[in-house]
Amino acid sequence: MALTAAIEFNRAFFLKFLKFGLVGFSGLIVDFSVTWLCKEKLKIHKYVSSSLGFVVATGTNYTLNRYWTFNNHDPASITQFGKFFVVAVVGLVLSNAIIYLLNDRMKFNFYLAKACAIGIVSLWNFFANYLYTFTG
Repeated sequence: MALTAAIEFNRAFFLKFLKFGLVGFSGLIVDFSVTWLCKEKLKIHKYVSSSLGFVVATGTNYTLNRYWTFNNHDPASITQFGKFFVVAVVGLVLSNAIIYLLNDRMKFNFYLAKACAIGIVSLWNFFANYLYTFTG
């Protein structure tokens, strides 16, 4: 699949990046809340809990980014959500790999490792969605 957008570092680009960051911060709250609830209260395995938090945050982030960040009203929302979901799944794999490396191998605190993963994966998510999901 060809990328149909180029990056033009102008005011509009940086405004979208800022909005994406704010949406991402709200997603971080959703992600951590769901992860904590599942892991600490429901005693679900840490990777399953983390994945559930990620998936719930992906749903809220898609809606906010579609309408607010990218002001996108493409009628093919099912296709667009599919693209967003693929980007998110790649992000989830990256996130779990980073958590594994930092928490299991390097013995960082689980939530610190998750925070690092979110920071790194957020960059992937923004650029992939900017160039692939919300083009046109």
